[in-house]
Amino acid sequence: MPDNADPKPTIDERLDRLTERHEALTQTVELIAAMQRDNEKQFAEIGKRFAEVGESIRALARIAEIHEHRLSHLEGGQQ
Repeated sequence: MPDNADPKPTIDERLDRLTERHEALTQTVELIAAMQRDNEKQFAEIGKRFAEVGESIRALARIAEIHEHRLSHLEGGQQ
């Protein structure tokens, strides 16, 4: 082996590096899991808001129908 070649890492060094990688991956997975939980909460809130908007649209449509009926009745009564 030439003098300027990097020595091969020992088993302990390799295990330390593997442990560091494992810890980094564990932290990444925990972060992703936390982000997923937050996304699920936000998605549930968005679902609730869509339902509220749908109810409001239905209520406005009903009001428009009532007004249309009233106007049609008034117009018909004036002729």
